[in-house]
Amino acid sequence: MAEVLDELIMLERSAEEERAKLAGLTGDAYDAQLHRWREASAAVQEAITRHADTTGTDRYEVEQAVKRAVRHAQEDPAVE
Repeated sequence: MAEVLDELIMLERSAEEERAKLAGLTGDAYDAQLHRWREASAAVQEAITRHADTTGTDRYEVEQAVKRAVRHAQEDPAVE
């Protein structure tokens, strides 16, 4: 697959960072952070779909390449 765009990797990292912030939260703080994570995840999915449509690449392949690039570059932010 073609090189994954830096923009997609940056968006995925941002979503993973928002997910990691859920750890230890409860109540309203959890709900607010969950909303931020869902928004960040939706932005990643939209960008992946746009990229796949624009390049004629399989959407699943794009998503997996982005996830591999992010997870290969750093450890899981939830573990920090």
